[in-house]
Amino acid sequence: MVAPTLHDPAVTPARPPVAWRGLAVLAAGLAALLVAAAGRYGYHRDELYFLRAGRELAFGYVDQPPLTPLLARLMDTLAPGSLVGLRLPSALAAGAVVLLAGLLAREFGGGRAAQLLAAASTAGAAVLLAVGHLLSTATFDVLAWTLLCWLLVRALRSGGRSWLPVGLVAGVALQNKTLAAFLLAAVLGGLLLAGPRAVLRSGWPWAAAAVALLLWAPNLVWQAVHGFPQLELSAAIAAGGSGTSEPWFLFLPMQLVLVSPFLWPVWAAGWWRLLRDPALRPWRCLPVAYALLAAVFLLTGGKPYYLAGLYPVLLAAGADPALAWSRRGRSGVRRVLLAAAPALSLLVGGLLFLPVLPVDRLAGSPVPAINYDAGETVGWPAFAATVAGVREELPADAEVVVLTSNYGEAGAVDRYLPELSPAYSRHNAYWDWGPPPESADTVLVVGLPEAQLRRWFGRVQEAARIDNGVGLDNDEQGRSVWVASDRTAPWSQIWPELRRLG
Repeated sequence: MVAPTLHDPAVTPARPPVAWRGLAVLAAGLAALLVAAAGRYGYHRDELYFLRAGRELAFGYVDQPPLTPLLARLMDTLAPGSLVGLRLPSALAAGAVVLLAGLLAREFGGGRAAQLLAAASTAGAAVLLAVGHLLSTATFDVLAWTLLCWLLVRALRSGGRSWLPVGLVAGVALQNKTLAAFLLAAVLGGLLLAGPRAVLRSGWPWAAAAVALLLWAPNLVWQAVHGFPQLELSAAIAAGGSGTSEPWFLFLPMQLVLVSPFLWPVWAAGWWRLLRDPALRPWRCLPVAYALLAAVFLLTGGKPYYLAGLYPVLLAAGADPALAWSRRGRSGVRRVLLAAAPALSLLVGGLLFLPVLPVDRLAGSPVPAINYDAGETVGWPAFAATVAGVREELPADAEVVVLTSNYGEAGAVDRYLPELSPAYSRHNAYWDWGPPPESADTVLVVGLPEAQLRRWFGRVQEAARIDNGVGLDNDEQGRSVWVASDRTAPWSQIWPELRRLG
């Protein structure tokens, strides 16, 4: 298979030497910062969920492919109970994104200064700080998109076998989060709309697609066998059934703050450059893909951060125009402003998205309102202690189980209260792991309304209320812990009515 000529090598920018030392310092610096912050506050509800899912290994779950739960299991095996160990892969992934941003700038003809500016801007991006601080599917999705963009840029330059790594990485990415399929579809749309269409006449891109599909197949089969529950989940998220969902009218404004208000001119310049610069014509499909994805996610209720994986490539393309702008000023003010932008972004983003404030000051700060996930990492030991206290008041010989309204609450029981594990929940994959045993005569219930419980239990009493101890109004604060007994219906009847996706 011989790839057709896609561009004039005399026009396409040459690749300057890589600024390895500077890029390594920036990448390692961000990773070290994230590791240093990893042990503050506590587990995120998603991390607690991943830990349990990692013990229930499968080719898929109702809300995600298997890669992140598998990674959670691996890290918890290597460093049992260590929050820093659990989050280490995320810190390394964020560092890799910074390095790749510099390498992307090089692909677009950027020298040492452009590579370092692209990497520094990416390191200061609020969204990278947010996802790099936690173990999440989004963390590795951003890495996967950035790596895919770098490989696509190289494949569109060189053709031939250089397409095969694209398929390999895409297949692994799809075992982490299905959003990678949207990126690939948008790039295909960009190639059809803006070219170079000649690449589609080569067999190599289609061979790469076959590799990706082969690697994705186990999860696809799992989804098909279970009726594609991720479609139902996507509809629930689009309807606002997620704590990080945003109203549709905030989708586009949020794109200005995902990276940083200080840096949006850089990525905007990168988008325009990729679209209009004749020297970058082989990669015109990328800004078109960005526009297509923005439209799709806006219309379908996607979350603003779904586009985060494209910002490193836009920052990389915008580095040279930003440097050219800074050099046109005679007084040096523009140079100072450009140099300060990544640093200010890192400072502001760090204060908002890293656990910098003392936990007892979060409630009086603007951080929880801006960074929803900060509140999700506070209060789980106190939550578990409250549930344990209720259990201690019950007869020692009673068979007691815990039922919760969401997977974070169930995950906290599984992590902190092994004597009450496994916990049961109506939420996402926890529901798939089954109802409590019929022999359980007492149920500790968190998060479900009293009226609903009285439909199935003869006795329902409030035994405690959750208090995180720092006055933070997060999702669990103030919830009742019920003791429900004298069940009047079998779990086979109750369980289908409890299921919730979101």
